[in-house]
Amino acid sequence: MSKKLLLLSLFASVSLLAESDIDVLKKQLQEQQKTTQMLLKKVDSLEKKNAQKENDALESAFSQDTSSSFSQNAYLPDIALILNMSAVGRNVKNSDYENFAIPGFIDATDAELPFNKERGFNLNYAEVAMHSMVDPYFEAFAIFHLHPDEFEIEEAYVTTTSLPAGLRVKAGKFRSAFGRINEKHQHSWHFDEQPIIYKALFGPDSISDPGVQLQWVAPTNTYIMAGLDAMQGTNDRSFGDTEKNNLYVTYLKSSVDLSDDLCVLGGLSWAHGSTAIQKQSDIYGVDLTFRKQFGSYSALSWQSEYLQRNQDTNSITMATQKQGGLYTELVYQYNNNYSGGVRYEKITKNSTDLSAYNGINTGNLDKYTAMVQYKPFPFSRLRLEYSHDRTKVINGQRKDIDTAMLTLNIAAGAHGAHAY
Repeated sequence: MSKKLLLLSLFASVSLLAESDIDVLKKQLQEQQKTTQMLLKKVDSLEKKNAQKENDALESAFSQDTSSSFSQNAYLPDIALILNMSAVGRNVKNSDYENFAIPGFIDATDAELPFNKERGFNLNYAEVAMHSMVDPYFEAFAIFHLHPDEFEIEEAYVTTTSLPAGLRVKAGKFRSAFGRINEKHQHSWHFDEQPIIYKALFGPDSISDPGVQLQWVAPTNTYIMAGLDAMQGTNDRSFGDTEKNNLYVTYLKSSVDLSDDLCVLGGLSWAHGSTAIQKQSDIYGVDLTFRKQFGSYSALSWQSEYLQRNQDTNSITMATQKQGGLYTELVYQYNNNYSGGVRYEKITKNSTDLSAYNGINTGNLDKYTAMVQYKPFPFSRLRLEYSHDRTKVINGQRKDIDTAMLTLNIAAGAHGAHAY
């Protein structure tokens, strides 16, 4: 009996002790839950404070960027100044040279001489070029020519920067991408004088008009570019119907690396428009350039171009006059400072009315030019050039013109590299 009582007492004691431990554990768990809730509230509060600090910091940084570097640096235009001047010796008086003619192409009253006009000293022009990013979609360009007696807007246009599928649009006043050198400015030519066939068909300004341009670069390893320019067509040498926009230019250009140091560039171009008397005028061009690189600064380039114009006439005997010519030039760059070159030009086709030149030999219209160049630094250039020109008629007579000139070209400011 006493053993049973003892066992019952022990069982009751263990039960009471177990219930006491459970209560204690429950209380501890409740306290831990309260502590956890308090910690969660503190974490949430700290996270909100940190998020607010980050937002404040971002707003402050954005405000500083837009008020200083974003607006004042990233969107300030790059500005460049080009100065071009020359000293000229020529075996023809200035008053006679101003009235030259090229049989079948330029009458004596239509001659234009914007560069190297005077025997003696010439300030040919000061060029101010400006470029700026407008926003993520456009960049703007403007080029102003300041001649001694006039101010000219050479180019002013915008181009797109983010069109898909290799497309780009240009709009404003610009030089057409027709041919090899039409798009280049005078100071980036290999020679100081414009090729005769360009001067005869387009004049000193080449094809440069208000309009819009669309270009497409193919998504291939080989560079292939196709383009179309729709322009006003005010060039009165070959077009000039100003009653509407009348000039359309299309071209296809490609570049192929034949080896690691030999590259060939080629292009086909076609310009179609109307003359001042509403006659159709078409100009076709083909160009080819080889460039052999010998080292970092040594290279040999051979550049050639042929242009032909087919133009309707009022003549009963000749419905279409066909005129054409070419130039080919070889330029060797010895190193970063010295280079030299030769160029040959010729009028090859001139089936037009030459009755005004009765008694004058209108064949063998060609020109030879040689030059040497010294560049002490990348943005300054001295060039000595000699030419023998047999394309001109002066005072009713064929006149061989010999010209020697020394030109100085200076570039200052943010001026981009030229395409070769």
